Amino acid sequence: MLNVSQLSCERDHRLLFENLEFAVAPGEVLWVEGSNGAGKTTLLRVLSGLYTDYTGQVSWDLPQLPLYLGHKPGVKDLLSARENLGWLANMQQGPATAAAITAALTKVGLRGFEDVLCGAMSEGQRKRVNLARLYLLDSIAWVLDEPFSAIDVAGIQSLEQRMGEHLDAGGLMIIISHQRLALPHAIRSLRLGS
Repeated sequence: MLNVSQLSCERDHRLLFENLEFAVAPGEVLWVEGSNGAGKTTLLRVLSGLYTDYTGQVSWDLPQLPLYLGHKPGVKDLLSARENLGWLANMQQGPATAAAITAALTKVGLRGFEDVLCGAMSEGQRKRVNLARLYLLDSIAWVLDEPFSAIDVAGIQSLEQRMGEHLDAGGLMIIISHQRLALPHAIRSLRLGS
């Protein structure tokens, strides 16, 4: 589903990675590791089509680009949780129904917060609005940058359960996380930096 060959990237006159070669198939997890500044987020942005200053080949066999969730919440403060999720869904795959948005927000523990402005929410709640896309959007490939940050223990367990369901259904996942993944699936590691 994803094939990467001879992938190299330099930023600010500093080589982040070079000649990376890997593939990720349905049902697989690729865990990207490395110290701060090693190029982990840049790699995920390259794989998602959000950063194009690289050499090499990134080839997805997908009907659309993967679903990318950055390490920041990625929501607009002046929009409600419902409005943000509707806007994010529309950008990725088209309009979502009000019922589907409500169901996704409920799954991430935001029942009763649907119409609260994101600027009035805690960091964890804002992160959950973004994570609700994992319940709303139909994307085979997930590219996740620190999805567990600012999430409480119950939220982490729920997210790991959703990840397992996604992989069991033939999805794939590329992830950066400082937290060990508690998944019964095979997890391959790609370490960047020395």
